[in-house]
Amino acid sequence: MYSILKSAHSGWAYLLLLILAIATINAIIGYFGKKEFGNKDFSLALVGLIVTHIQLLIGLALYFTPENLGRWEGFEMSNSPIRLLLIEHPLMMIIAVALLTIGYSKHKKKIVSNGKFKMLAIFYTLAFLVVLSRLPWSQWL
Repeated sequence: MYSILKSAHSGWAYLLLLILAIATINAIIGYFGKKEFGNKDFSLALVGLIVTHIQLLIGLALYFTPENLGRWEGFEMSNSPIRLLLIEHPLMMIIAVALLTIGYSKHKKKIVSNGKFKMLAIFYTLAFLVVLSRLPWSQWL
């Protein structure tokens, strides 16, 4: 089960990065280009949110597998690669999902297109940067 979840989590991460990058860039272009917020923009933001939440659920299932929890035995904070997998990556990804969720919720309350794009651009960019900062690049690529 561990290998299936690990493969799913790693594979889904490629989709997440692609969709999140597209949604973020779309929001930034919409904001600075003073565009009208349409169905395409709403759909991109929603798909970004859904893909990220699915990734979180896969990641949580992976985190609580016996193989992963076994890493806590004898764990020391000075062990940087294990600290990344056990503490930094999960915590920062939860923060990224929270940022996306907040941004998505705030954009729905805005009436003007520029306000909608602004909320999405701010929160999706922050979340995207958080995701990029705590990916275990050495294991993933």
